[in-house]
Parts: sequence; structure tokens; C-alpha cells
Amino acid sequence: MTANRAFVRLDPRRPLVLDTRELGRRAGSMRAVRRTVPAPAGLGLELITVPPGSDLGLDIRLESVMEGVLVSGTVEAEVAGECGRCLDPFTDAVSVAVQELFVYPDSTTDATTEEDEVSRLEGDLLDLEPIVRDAVVLALPMSPLCDPDCLGLCAGCGQRLEELPATHSHEVLDSRWAGLAEKFGGDVLADPSGDSEQSRPTG
Repeated sequence: MTANRAFVRLDPRRPLVLDTRELGRRAGSMRAVRRTVPAPAGLGLELITVPPGSDLGLDIRLESVMEGVLVSGTVEAEVAGECGRCLDPFTDAVSVAVQELFVYPDSTTDATTEEDEVSRLEGDLLDLEPIVRDAVVLALPMSPLCDPDCLGLCAGCGQRLEELPATHSHEVLDSRWAGLAEKFGGDVLADPSGDSEQSRPTG
């Protein structure tokens, strides 16, 4: 199975490619990696993303185990988004946990698993980008908020509700009376609260 697998050479100069040579294959040996690298492109969702090239903080541990190298730790990133309620731009920070086993090319796990079932070392190199991408994207909200208490926008005028007085309202014409108002030329009372049950024709 391993012999038929497509071979893609990793570039050790890429920010999220790590060299595990110092670990050797001695089970139990460990190495801490703390560094800041530029974030790759496409790290986000429609309304919120990690800006490409922004700082991505890695605080992880590489541990040699029988089948490969176990990677665990945290990744921190700055995010920029658009509030799902008020549509204002905002920035925030996320911190996500990562853990993944990268197996040796000749390990039992590598020989008994499919291509997409497990992460693999390429020689002494491992690529963190796929697991960082998965962890960060899964941690991002589908409908991000600039503030948990954001009230959003007024449906009538589009202004931020939190900036409007409590008495703010819009006249709403009850469509059930529109025909009568047009036919008889009378005024239609609109309920400022928007409760169409209280709107009725007059005259």
C-alpha cells in the first residue's frame, strides 16, 4: 500500500513544516516548539477569517511514540470578521487545541490504514497546516458577533438598535386594510409598535 501512495515532497522552509530529526525514534523523547508564523490563506469562513500573513502563535509539543510523532498543544490566531447581526467589522482572537499522531512511513499503522485516515511523516518532516486549518476553522462561528449582546439592526431603517431610543418605532400599514383605504380614500391608522392587529381604516 505504501509503495502505491502518491509522493509529495514537503518543503522544510514552509512555516508550518516541522523537522522531527532531533527526536529520533526513541519513544518518550519530547521537544517543545514555540514560534510565531504567518497564517496561510483560506483559513476561515464566509463571515470570519484569519487574515493571510497575520501572526499564528504555536505552542506545541512533539513526542516520539512507537508508531510516530504525537503533536499536541495550542494555536492562537487573530481573526477579522463581519457581525452577523449588525454587519459591522470586528476583530477577535481564538485559541484552539490541536492533537494529531503523525505515523512513520514504515509503521504498522501506516501499512494498515487508508491515505486519508491518518497523518504521515515524510522522512523527518511533518506538515502542521492541515490539522491547524481543521482546528481553527471548526472553532470559528458560522454567524459571528461583534459582541454577545449585539442587538443588530432595525428592520425599518437599518440603524443599530443599541444606538436608538427605546421608543424608536416605525409606522406599519396593515396590508389587510390597504384595499379599503384606497377604495374609500380614508386614512389607515398604523400601529407604531408594528402590531398589525391594531391597524384599521377610518373615515
